[in-house]
Amino acid sequence: MTNILFVFALSVLLTISLWWGFKKLPGDNRQILAAIPLCKRDSGTWEGLNLTYYGMLTASAQVFAVSIMLILMGALNRTWTETLFLVVILLGVCVPASRLIARIVEKKTSTFTVGGASFIGMLSAPFILSAANMTGFCTIPVIPFLAAIAISYAFGEGIGRLACISFGCCYGKPLSQCSPLMRRLFSKTCFVFNGKTKKISYESGLDGQEVIPVQALTSIVYLSTGLVAMLFFLGASYAVALIIATCCTQLWRFVSELFRADFRGGGRLSAYQIMSLLLVCYPFAVTVFFPPGRTSVPDIMLGLKGMVNPLLILCLQSIWMIVFFYLGKSKVTGATISFYVRKDRI
Repeated sequence: MTNILFVFALSVLLTISLWWGFKKLPGDNRQILAAIPLCKRDSGTWEGLNLTYYGMLTASAQVFAVSIMLILMGALNRTWTETLFLVVILLGVCVPASRLIARIVEKKTSTFTVGGASFIGMLSAPFILSAANMTGFCTIPVIPFLAAIAISYAFGEGIGRLACISFGCCYGKPLSQCSPLMRRLFSKTCFVFNGKTKKISYESGLDGQEVIPVQALTSIVYLSTGLVAMLFFLGASYAVALIIATCCTQLWRFVSELFRADFRGGGRLSAYQIMSLLLVCYPFAVTVFFPPGRTSVPDIMLGLKGMVNPLLILCLQSIWMIVFFYLGKSKVTGATISFYVRKDRI
């Protein structure tokens, strides 16, 4: 019953977050979070650096995913230090990979790809864990660990798609170019992005037009998958949880790109779609090559109690700050800032 209550409370929290994000983030006032003056111009104005909602929401999604990972592994009576150590190594691999793969596939130097990062992360995770186990730093079975990663990834990207709505990236096709069936399906739930600085505007000129809400669909699919897989994980069905979390998210990634209008590289199938199909086979392969290992039955209360640690909270805050300043500094927008005195308040 405790497991069900936890998952239910989590679903309520996520539903409220999605409702707010779907309603507010397509607007042009939800892209730039803050602007920092850098240098003064001869005109008296300042050139500014933009900090974005994209960075804030992505950092929040990353920390939420890490927290889910810590809770699930804590439920298996694993210490937060060993879990966080492995997570930090994975983030150290995945975050740079998100830019490198986007540069290779999309030929762009100032963008990121979650799909590419997740592909590298899932492939490298069992080997990183095996190396850590061999050194004696930890003794974590591979399958429960990978299941926890897959579930955390589903939650992280589900929330992270809110960042895409804010930035106007990963956008869907305009309804005007879709079939009558698609227009009927999304006529009342489509997105209309506003703002010339959003990617959908400067890349495709689709601002102000009704488009398929593919980011919202992805959020719903991923978060629903994460909740279902979490129930199986807490029921000690780790292989099932891994298969559900990985296959559902990657199959949707493949299908969702059929509804997208942004550039995803050349070819009939994008590189990201090929990666997603490879990852669909991944959980079946690892369950064959890696033994399940012995683990205790998960205790969600044990995992939640482990989160009440000042040092852990500081570590999570540090991760948030690092990700925010790495991804939140806009490289494709600028700002002109002017200051004045409000004489009516002197």
